[in-house]
Amino acid sequence: MKQLVLASNNQGKLAELQALFAPMGVELISQASLGISEAPEPFHTFVENALSKARHASQLSGLPALADDAGLCVDHFGGGPGVQTAFFATLFGLPKGDDSNVIALLEQLKGQQNRRAALVSTLVALRHPDDPEPLIAVGRLSGEITESPKGQHGFGFDPVMYIAQLDATLAELDPADKNRLSHRGQAAQKMLILMKDNWL
Repeated sequence: MKQLVLASNNQGKLAELQALFAPMGVELISQASLGISEAPEPFHTFVENALSKARHASQLSGLPALADDAGLCVDHFGGGPGVQTAFFATLFGLPKGDDSNVIALLEQLKGQQNRRAALVSTLVALRHPDDPEPLIAVGRLSGEITESPKGQHGFGFDPVMYIAQLDATLAELDPADKNRLSHRGQAAQKMLILMKDNWL
């Protein structure tokens, strides 16, 4: 089994990605379990931040690394919060966290007709910290923000991300279906193909 360190301390991401990568015989090891701190994310694009995180984790672990930088891009906010998604709630005086982010998002969109949004995930994989040819895969799932949370599954914005063709929020889907269809699921499927073609 090929081991990669996952450059994230987010348990939701770890669980999703472990489930997606397991059929390929790839084992993901959380950087937190190796005592690796989170990397700085000073950039304005998902790909730059994911690359920074992957290099950091690979450098400190000595293992190939996989990093995900993901976020919510809302039309009404001109594509924001984007790479600042994790800290969205703090802009409005709320504590950092998924529940606070949902509260802040619904408050800021109150009365707005344009509720279009996309969840975007960019995965970057490196064989070593100085890998000149990182593998990059992007997944994007478009939908609309509901006026109130619905569903019990998932994490992040899943309870308010409504997918019209499924007539459900991501949190209302069975986790296996959500993993297959989500932005992160799309990126993971593309990444697995890249790894198979280039690494394995």
